[in-house]
Amino acid sequence: MNSAQEPSFRESVDLMFNRAVALMDLPPGLEEKIRVCNATYTVRFGVRLRGKIHTFTGYRSVHSEHMEPVKGGIRYAMGVNQDEVEALAALMTYKCALVEAPFGGSKGGLRIDPREWEEDELERITRRFAYELIKRDLVNPSQNVPAPDMGTGEREMAWIADQYKRMNTTDINGRACVTGKPINGGGIQGRTEATGRGVQYALQELFRHPEDVKAAKLSGTLDGKRVVVQGLGNVGYHAAKFLQEEDGCKITGIIERDGAITSDAGLDVESVRNWIMKHGGVKGFPDATYVENGGLVLEQDCDILIPAALEGVINLSNAANVKAPLIIEAANGPVTAGADEILRKKGCVIVPDMYANAGGVTVSYFEWVKNLSHIRFGRLGRRQEEARHQLIVDELNALDTELGDSWSMTPDFKQKYLRGAGELELVRSGLDDTMRAAYQSMRELWHGRDDVEDLRTAAYLVSIGKVADSYRALGL
Repeated sequence: MNSAQEPSFRESVDLMFNRAVALMDLPPGLEEKIRVCNATYTVRFGVRLRGKIHTFTGYRSVHSEHMEPVKGGIRYAMGVNQDEVEALAALMTYKCALVEAPFGGSKGGLRIDPREWEEDELERITRRFAYELIKRDLVNPSQNVPAPDMGTGEREMAWIADQYKRMNTTDINGRACVTGKPINGGGIQGRTEATGRGVQYALQELFRHPEDVKAAKLSGTLDGKRVVVQGLGNVGYHAAKFLQEEDGCKITGIIERDGAITSDAGLDVESVRNWIMKHGGVKGFPDATYVENGGLVLEQDCDILIPAALEGVINLSNAANVKAPLIIEAANGPVTAGADEILRKKGCVIVPDMYANAGGVTVSYFEWVKNLSHIRFGRLGRRQEEARHQLIVDELNALDTELGDSWSMTPDFKQKYLRGAGELELVRSGLDDTMRAAYQSMRELWHGRDDVEDLRTAAYLVSIGKVADSYRALGL
């Protein structure tokens, strides 16, 4: 990789922002206000562990407060730094605007390798980090609402929520201070799978438009499409699993930390996931070809490439060799600005991160609303919906008896039709609707304007326009 030419992740976000605003008519002052990060808090705290004090560095960045609370995950990784956190916070602003989640953008990070610590040690570290953020209102249901990110999950969110409640004992909305919690701790069904499910819905929506499928030099439906997934963490696993089981995609390559495995016949995602959980990597997985240099599989011939791990994995060093005609960015910033240009010139269609992985923040929004309303989705209306459906089924049953063998209902029709929507069905419905509407708003500009050549520029135009409208409404 030529580091002299390769922009950093933050520079990539700024370059893509600048490419979009060049096509807009924004006052220079407003353009600058939207682009810059409002504030970043850096904390260095000590925790006594294993007989000595260990000092940790953490960040919480607020990019835009055009809407409050601000929203964004907390990641645990050794590579966490201020530039990365600020770039991710900016992406969150645009992502929330694109999918019409009423939040500003924020992001947090702790420079730590969670695998190096025992669970009780990790809890003490997390609670101390949360304490530092909570006392400055950087975790608060009405001001700043974190969520899981790389290296964190519902366990860490439960610790943060509990820490908030300990420090704010009378806040009735305390559970809404963080999303991505366990179901029994105020979470919502469908949140764990949400980002991967959103990737699936994004691809399904693209494939509903033959014109867009043709632009990616593909044809037909998702059924049988060869898919390579980089990163089988929460997002990559769920995206691959749903595409394989529900859409008939063939997962021909999986790239992990210790290398990659490939199979022209297709890999069983569930089996690979279980193997990784047991052995710590993909090496040795039966009936597959192991490739020690996993990065080479990014260049494998396939129909759809899903980078679902770190930023910058497709860059100036390998972009020219990437053969996939369609890339969907399940991770944040996996394609650098330089690589983006190379791929666009090759005619590759890229479904951008701020749209593709917005399923997480969308369902986080639903969880936040659930926590504020103090009632489970579907609880009030489900049985009433079933009772209304029962009336129709009763009428059809009467008709069935009257007409005899000349007409009958499909065997499982009654069971399917009578079932009222519970929380999971409602969450999936809301997510599907959100992903469809956001895609339509991008597609309109992609096909409707001659100066918009790709979905990423269209996504930035839509989101920056909405943020600008919010600032104007505030009198700026």
